[in-house]
Amino acid sequence: MSAKLLIVALSLCLLQSGIVVAISLSLGDVTLFNVNFKTPTFLGRTVVLDSNVRLETDVDPNIMEDSHLNTFSLIKKYGYPAENHTLETDDGYILTLHRIARPGATPVLLVHGLLDSSATWVMMGPNKGLGYLLYDQGYDVWMANVRGNTYSRKHVKYSTHHAKFWDFTFHEMGKHDMPATIDYILNSTEVSQLHYIGHSQGTVVFWIMASERPEYMDKIILMQALAPVAFLKHCRSPVVNFLAEWHLSVSLVLKLIGVHEFLPKNEFISMFNRIICDETTITKEICSNVIFLTTGFDKLQLNETMLPVIVGHSPAGASTKQMQHYGQLKRSEAFRQYDHGWLRNHWIYGTIEPPSYHLENVQAKVALYYGQNDWLAPPEDVEMLYSMLPNVVEKYLVENKDFNHLDFIWGIDARELLWDRMLEIMQNHENSII
Repeated sequence: MSAKLLIVALSLCLLQSGIVVAISLSLGDVTLFNVNFKTPTFLGRTVVLDSNVRLETDVDPNIMEDSHLNTFSLIKKYGYPAENHTLETDDGYILTLHRIARPGATPVLLVHGLLDSSATWVMMGPNKGLGYLLYDQGYDVWMANVRGNTYSRKHVKYSTHHAKFWDFTFHEMGKHDMPATIDYILNSTEVSQLHYIGHSQGTVVFWIMASERPEYMDKIILMQALAPVAFLKHCRSPVVNFLAEWHLSVSLVLKLIGVHEFLPKNEFISMFNRIICDETTITKEICSNVIFLTTGFDKLQLNETMLPVIVGHSPAGASTKQMQHYGQLKRSEAFRQYDHGWLRNHWIYGTIEPPSYHLENVQAKVALYYGQNDWLAPPEDVEMLYSMLPNVVEKYLVENKDFNHLDFIWGIDARELLWDRMLEIMQNHENSII
């Protein structure tokens, strides 16, 4: 597929998703790629942007510093007890766990979403980060990092320069990363159960763990799912929809250019993000639209002052195969394993089509929290998930009609709208097992 045709295809997918886009492509002295995003009209607001206009504002040095600090340093900077832990999965990946340590307290495991990392739970700072809030409420807080992200880029045999390192999707995270992480925490704390809180992909890997390793359900006090993802039939994300409609061509292009990591986290991209989203320029508006292009748009819940911190920590890395798997879920309208093509499917699975995950194995208690303005986990798809889970003890649609995918972790009013409710439910279920 030519570059021009690929761009036309992307434009069509964005238009189908409700995004007004002007796209051109550029190479060398010829202007080939220039993007102008407009927010979806169905969200009831638009943003007019002029990239030549600059805002002269004072930048808080703390914010710029936080954009460069890693998770451990962020926790330590704000006076909380920070710990780094490393563990090895049974297929050789070296994962990093971050901990806000409260020895002897009930452990809670926080699992981040797509293109994210443990930093997501603390980078908004004390009083605005769920990780800090849980610690302040008396919990021993552990924050996972799945294979391939900023903090989990090592393997006993392969480096990130090997294609084999990136030969995974969220399937392997659920089958290998989560069991290894849970076992490490339980062994370290000498308890038999923990709380699990997952956001977005952090919920996907839990359902997969339950499907493939159902014995781990006995190790969970309560699983709380923020913006839960499984089915993508009604997904409105332009990125996922593009991957679903153009999966064969995208796969070919990515293989030709040798990109096994999707959105690689390197110095160039890190610097590029900071330039676009620097607090001193009006381009922060463009940045916020690009971020929400894949997740939904709720500008009122985004603390735009914190954009330099957000882009300093995300995107945190993922495999291209992982992204393709999301496109497959959308295309198939099913929650199932990776589709290798009928011939390899028959060799790997013994069937022409990939097998569906066994949601009936999710025997742990589950609380579902979802939003009306969520492109990746729209209410229709969450309702479908709910109908197939056997032990849902709470299902809550956030009342704010604009609440979107990222507001569950970064929203200005997330505590009032959701987190306080979550804490109460956690405590109630702890009391019920005493």
